[in-house]
Parts: sequence; structure tokens; C-alpha cells
Amino acid sequence: MKGRTLLAMAMAMVMTATTSVWAQPERKMDVTQAPGQASATGTVKATAKITKIDAPTRTVTMKRTDGKVVDLVVGEEARNFDLLKVGDVVTVEYKEALTVSLKKGGGPLSMQEREISERSAPGAKPGGTVGREVTATADVVAVNATAKTVTLKGPKGRTVDLIVEDPEQLKNIKKGDRLQAIYTEAVAVSVQPAGK
Repeated sequence: MKGRTLLAMAMAMVMTATTSVWAQPERKMDVTQAPGQASATGTVKATAKITKIDAPTRTVTMKRTDGKVVDLVVGEEARNFDLLKVGDVVTVEYKEALTVSLKKGGGPLSMQEREISERSAPGAKPGGTVGREVTATADVVAVNATAKTVTLKGPKGRTVDLIVEDPEQLKNIKKGDRLQAIYTEAVAVSVQPAGK
């Protein structure tokens, strides 16, 4: 990850989020900074209309906004498959967020991951959210003001160089400090009945 800014990393994550199933997605990117903290969030949203459903194979054929047709196999874990209808509009929203905070004298080196999931209620159109949140605390092992870089060492001993473009942010970071990074990604799928 050498030579990438926090913003560039977050944008790269969001830009690679869309798969070939979806075309012409809506994209939104927000970046906020405060002393000792920076956050980047991105959202990609895309839609397609169901044109055919093969119930025995659980295959849904959808037409994208650019006119291309794609097949998608819906796994058994998707609740209420039988409620899908031709003409329904499927919306997929992919969200990512990265927050980096300066933790002066803060806690031990660590890395934790947790799953995020929510399924549609029985009887409702299929949909839900699935994702993960990773929280890591790392030591600042070097600060290079000339190159505008901060070198971090995580709990497994790996080091990463991050570029900090904002000189005010860089002034607050010193060798021996701890940074906490929280990364969240989630995919939400919803289905709207035909005609809405």
C-alpha cells in the first residue's frame, strides 16, 4: 500500500466494488478530516429489472440499465425466493467506510473482525444486508515530514506506509503514537415490486 493516500485507498475500494452484473452505477464519495482523525466513505448503487425466473435452478435473469441481460443464481440462504416476480426491480447498494484515528497512549495492538448481517422478514420481498467490520490498532514506527509518510506496524508485525497529505494532520502524529483504523463494508440488496 506504499504511496497511497487515505482518500486514494478509499476511492480504490469503492471503484472496485461493482461487479460485471451491474452497469452505470451511481457513485458517491465523502471525505472528512478533523485533528487526529480522517474518514472516507463511499457508496455505489445500481439497479436491474427481473425479466425471467427459473425456480428449479433458482436462476434470476435480469436486464441492466444498459440493456444487457445477465443471469444470477440466488443461493438457498436467500429467504422468500418464491416472492420474486418478473418485472421486480433489484437494487444493490455497496458501502465502504474507513476511519483512521490517532490514539495517544491508547490500548494494546489488536485486530478484530465481526460480521454484519440482516435478512428480510418472512413474507417480505427477498433482501437484506451482509458485510464486515475490521478494527485494528497499530503503532507509528516512523514519521517522514518531507515525504509526508507515516509508517505503521500492526499486531502481526507487518508494516504499512501511508501518505498523509494534510500537514496539520501530520504535525499531530509522532513516533510511538498508536492509530486505530476501522474499516466497514456492506452490501444491501432490496427488491421493489413491478410497477413501482
